[in-house]
Amino acid sequence: MSRGICPSVSSRGPFWILPAVLLLAASALDVGAYSCHEVRTAFQLRQVGPLHRVPETPGTDVDLLVCKHQGPSCCTRKMEESYQFAVKRETLHNIYSYSYELKHLISSHSDAFQDMFQYLLSFSQGHLSSLLEGTYTPLSRQALPHVNQLFASLSLYLRGANVSVEATVHTFFNDLFPLVYTRLINPGMVGSMAVGPEMTDCLRMIRQDVNPFGSHPSVMAQELAEAVSVGRHLGLALEEGLDVLNATEHVTLSKECMKGLVKMVYCSHCRGLTLIKPCMGYCLNVMRGCLASISELDQPWRRYINLLEQLTHGMVGHHSLELALLGIRAHVNEALLYAQLHGPLITATVDKVCGLSTEAPTSMQPTSPEVTTSSMTLSTPFPSAAPLKPLPEQWLGQLAHLRREFLMYLQRYKSFYAALPEMLCEGENVVDEATCWSGDGVVESYTGRVVGNGLHAQRQNPEVKVRIPNPALAEVKEQLETFNQDAQERFPNLGQMETWEELGSGETEGSATDCDDEDGCQASGDGQDKTSHTKVSSEVASIGPGSNGSKQNAAKPPSVRVIGGSPSSNWPAPCGLVLLLAALCSQWTLF
Repeated sequence: MSRGICPSVSSRGPFWILPAVLLLAASALDVGAYSCHEVRTAFQLRQVGPLHRVPETPGTDVDLLVCKHQGPSCCTRKMEESYQFAVKRETLHNIYSYSYELKHLISSHSDAFQDMFQYLLSFSQGHLSSLLEGTYTPLSRQALPHVNQLFASLSLYLRGANVSVEATVHTFFNDLFPLVYTRLINPGMVGSMAVGPEMTDCLRMIRQDVNPFGSHPSVMAQELAEAVSVGRHLGLALEEGLDVLNATEHVTLSKECMKGLVKMVYCSHCRGLTLIKPCMGYCLNVMRGCLASISELDQPWRRYINLLEQLTHGMVGHHSLELALLGIRAHVNEALLYAQLHGPLITATVDKVCGLSTEAPTSMQPTSPEVTTSSMTLSTPFPSAAPLKPLPEQWLGQLAHLRREFLMYLQRYKSFYAALPEMLCEGENVVDEATCWSGDGVVESYTGRVVGNGLHAQRQNPEVKVRIPNPALAEVKEQLETFNQDAQERFPNLGQMETWEELGSGETEGSATDCDDEDGCQASGDGQDKTSHTKVSSEVASIGPGSNGSKQNAAKPPSVRVIGGSPSSNWPAPCGLVLLLAALCSQWTLF
């Protein structure tokens, strides 16, 4: 049957096929060459600029700067200017869209951690106040302002103020000593003429020399300084991350970048091709050229994320903030018991230094009924202390969950700056197969060399010339590196603490600008261009406003794939802390 048809077609082909082809060509020429209707529609829908800038029909002698090509064009110089403003707006908006979720993560957890700090401070302050009111009533009223000042200073320190924790603790005990001396050690001195401003000042000044509280003030100061400094630095680190992201969102795009973006996004419109999409390799070259300085943040950002993880772990390790703050009551109680126990020796020393005591020491036989309740029993942590409501178990669970959730989400954004150019090229913006826009015309595949990330790799970029680094981003990079270095020097043991396994493909911290086959540094015409962005996309497949992770309930973080380990195996510290605090809370309620 085929043999019968084929000769018939071949014999008549030259007479009826040729007119049909000419008719179709004329029709296409009529639509494409004499109408810019689709270009006007796209110009209006994408809000590029005033519609009157788009001609009704294409021109043949148009003086264009970017979208140059042989043949009629639906673009004008004014349209090119509008395209530049539009593509800048769209690109910055897309960068903002991808960084918004990360900013929200850092900002919300920064607020959550600060709320946690303030809750712990408030709880610990009430914890200590109840001890003084229930056990050391003679001095409680006068001591409460000093308690308030102690926790107010700690709160300022956690918020980043220039406050010394050690000085704050020692000032608290300096102010407490006159009250302890005149109301607990020598209660008969209350109301005496000897008790005046001069005596109070003398007692305050000699407290550290007399050492009436033993080692408890120094131990308390050291524990608080270690634990609270980690919490403070975590807050400062979160603020540093927000500063970096803000700088990224307000990045200045170079003229070469603007030309490359216009050529990639809008020059196809000049030929009436409003639906064609850029090739993937072509888009990667343009975006990596435009964001070369941003990509330089990749390695310091990875170290910054590691630092956040270490600081978060540090608060649940030997630097536990909760235990340090909740331990203030125990230290103060032991300090007061120590002073009462060594009352005669303290009185004798004060008499020699200040010469103010006119009566025999009465510390061993206190007359105040409130003081006798302590009975000088050192074996009881909180003698006769009023029962105190413990931290709610639900709140403790939320605290542990907050930390776990924060660490899980951080892993998703470790390679954010390396993956940003690729994220801007994903989705409906580009195509991998079939026909696509190469900047010069419609092709089946992009044949240019796809370069890697960073400034060094852009020397081989065929689409965008990167002449100098962005000065603002270079400064941001330097600041971030300095912050990371200062934190490591301040907390040299953080790196030795248990941390989560790194996600990703096992990439080492080499130069972000190195380019190899896996980074896509080969022409896509050899059939390997589809692997140019595999590594980065595997690390950040869930990043972006359209990711599944952003749509999930905050109470149920997205699953995270860990290479070489399981996330659950690295969470014993928060859970163990909850159990420990619950046990402590149950003990408090027994007294």
